[in-house]
Formats: sequence, C-alpha cells, structure tokens
Amino acid sequence: MSWSQPAASVQAFLAEAVTLADRALEEALPPATEYPARLHAAMRYSVFAGGKRLRPALVLAASRACRGSDVACTPAMAAVELLHTYTLIHDDLPAMDDDDLRRGRPTCHRAFDEATAILAGDALQAQAFLSAAALGIEAVRCLGLAASSRGVIGGQQEDLDAEGAPIDGSVASQARLERIHRGKTAAMISASCVLGGISAHASSQDLEALRRYGEHAGLAFQIADDLLDATATSAELGKTAGKDAEQGKLTYVAVHGLERARAQAKHHLGLALAELAPLAGSTETLAALARFMVDRDH
Repeated sequence: MSWSQPAASVQAFLAEAVTLADRALEEALPPATEYPARLHAAMRYSVFAGGKRLRPALVLAASRACRGSDVACTPAMAAVELLHTYTLIHDDLPAMDDDDLRRGRPTCHRAFDEATAILAGDALQAQAFLSAAALGIEAVRCLGLAASSRGVIGGQQEDLDAEGAPIDGSVASQARLERIHRGKTAAMISASCVLGGISAHASSQDLEALRRYGEHAGLAFQIADDLLDATATSAELGKTAGKDAEQGKLTYVAVHGLERARAQAKHHLGLALAELAPLAGSTETLAALARFMVDRDH
C-alpha cells in the first residue's frame, strides 16, 4: 500500500467526485421552480455554491477501498453533502457565527433572508436522510448519530458555550476543544467514510477501520482549518478570515499555538494513515485525501 499520490491525481479524483456528487444532488433536490420556489432556490443556492465536495469524495474513496460500486455509493454521496450544507447554512446565521461570506459569495441568509435560510437548512437535513434511506437502516443510523447531539449539533453547542470563556492550555480547555472538533467536524468526516463502506457491504472490521481513519482525518482537517483561519486571507479562504480569534473561539491555535497545532495535525494524519492497513482494496486515494486535508491552502 502506498501512502502517497501525486497532487494531480488527487485533483483528478476530486473532480470525478464532484461530477458524481453533483449528479446525485441534482436528482435528490427539487427544481428551483417547484413550489415553494423561494425555499427550493435557497436550498440549491447553497448546495451548488461550489466547494470541494470533500465528504462525498471520502464516500467514493471508501467505497472503492472496500471494492464497492460507484453507482451504489451515490445516495451516500448526496446524503453527506446535503447534511453538510445544512450545517453550513445554520453555522453562518446571525445567532451562530454571523458570517457574510461562504465559498466566496454571500451566505444563504444574506442572499435570501434569515427565516428562509433556517428553513432551507431544515429541508436539506430532511433530504439527507431521504437519500441515506436508499442504503438501508444502517446508513440512516450512521448519519443520524453523526448529525445528533452526540455529533455535529453537540459540537456546535459546545463551540457556542466556549465563546468568551478563558482560553488556556489547561486539561479542561483541551478536553473541551477535543469534544468540539470531534463533534463539529470529525463526526461527519468519519460518517462519510463509514457510509462508503456500508454502500460496498463492507465487513464490520472494515467499517471500524474506516470510522477510525475518518475520525483522525477529521481532526487533522479541523486543525488545518484552525490554522488557515489564523494565517490566510478572506480571499484565499472564500469566507471571512480571522473570525475565530475575533469571536474568542476555542481552537487548536488558541490553545496550543501555531507550531504545536501543526504538529497535532501531522500526528492525527499519521494515525489516520495507519488505520488503512487492514482494508483489502486500494487505499491510495484515502491516504492522498487525508494528506490533502492537512496540506490544503483553503
């Protein structure tokens, strides 16, 4: 098993994943002209705003690592992107992060209005479960856990609760930081990998390896995100830079500093790569995606 893959190959794979994911998303979403048109327009505005489609790409890579079918995994590709987009819409709301930019253009509540944005997020969450249902109850349960108070929503609540609290290197701060990032980011990254395995009818052992790979890759991804927020510009990110420090958010950079945060990202990357060894199929793409999540510049 190789743990490296040329950057051009990663970009080619991501482009392939975008094509498959966008086709699945187009099939999953109502047309913008269907009643209520404003709601459907807002849903599609946010879903088709661009983006790397990283979570669908992980579904596809995990499916292939378990020798699954690309066609069989497309409902999961749609499900994770629909759920992810719902979280972005709600994260950007004035009551949450109060952001004006997402993926280089006005956030949903700025382009439409706050009430419509809330409903668009709600509708995308419901649609995500409709898509996951095509793969059976195990897929629905996996997505539900990732989205729940023990996953994304719980991580967001912890994030809100931590705003304005003293930030230091204490054990309590580090534990809360870990809970936030495991919930807000790692839970969905991990679920994406597991859903790819479920679509390929992978064994319980392979699903557990994918879960652990996704958990560590997700933490590495979030640490890289914290680093980018502290060091990149808004133009480079396609969203408002420096918001974490401005809002007093608990991040790896705030708790550990830049250098230790970089070291932690590499540590979790190494742990993610080690989890790929038991998988029978090709894991080169999963390894390359993990490296991309750490080395990206936006």
